[in-house]
Formats: sequence, C-alpha cells, structure tokens
Amino acid sequence: MEGCAEYLKRLSRYGKYEIIAVDDVRDPQKPSLALIRQGMEKEGQALLKHIRPDDRVVCLCIQAPAPDSEQLAQWTGAWSMDGHRVVFVIGGSNGLSDEVLRRADHRLSFSNLTYPHGLMRVILLEQLYRAERIRSGEKYHK
Repeated sequence: MEGCAEYLKRLSRYGKYEIIAVDDVRDPQKPSLALIRQGMEKEGQALLKHIRPDDRVVCLCIQAPAPDSEQLAQWTGAWSMDGHRVVFVIGGSNGLSDEVLRRADHRLSFSNLTYPHGLMRVILLEQLYRAERIRSGEKYHK
C-alpha cells in the first residue's frame, strides 16, 4: 500500500520501522462461533511466531485506552526507553485471539470504529510518525 510505504519512508529518519504481515485466515461461508475462534487461534499462532520473548507488545483493540497524539508520543517514548523492541499487533477481521491478547504488555485503541487492517496499518504508521515529530519537538499538524 502506498500510504504505508510513504510513512515508513518518513519514519526511517527516527529509527527502524517495518511491517510484518501474516496471511489472513478466511472464514468459511457460514462460520460458526467455534470455526471463527479456530481461525482466530490459527492467526494468533502465526502472529506469535514473529514476537520475541523480550518484545514489548502493544495490541490494537477497541476495548483499550484511546490516547490523543501527545499521549501516544509520551507512551511510545517511554516504551522505547527500555531497549526492547516495540511490536504493534493489528488483528484480522475477527480481532485478536485470547493468547495474543494475554501476551500484550499494552492495549491501544484509535477509535470505537472498526477499520480494515490494511487501512489501520496506515493510520498506525501516521500516528507513529506524528508521535516521533512531537517527541523530537518538530511542528506537527493538530
């Protein structure tokens, strides 16, 4: 997606940022709750394979605090101070598995609305770029 590439380019001056995506687990035509959960668990296992034991994990989910841009800048600044890699996790259309949520060190919401995960990547990267600018004392658009 062009938006992701643009923000990754902008973020490169502040540090290393990358996107690691796992394959979507598609729901069957008429999924039962059990099949949906099974798909979420499969997707969760794929996500957890990319998370190291010492990573700081931030899961994006609706049931979480929704900071403003300045708060997010404070949080990301604090998270980056301990030397651990910070990993933001965006779930698929059914959300994140319980196992992934248990692994989270923090939960973060951008809205009560549901976004396609491709669009959420761009929103997250834009907000991380904004947070970097705020932390660097640079001008940013309010």
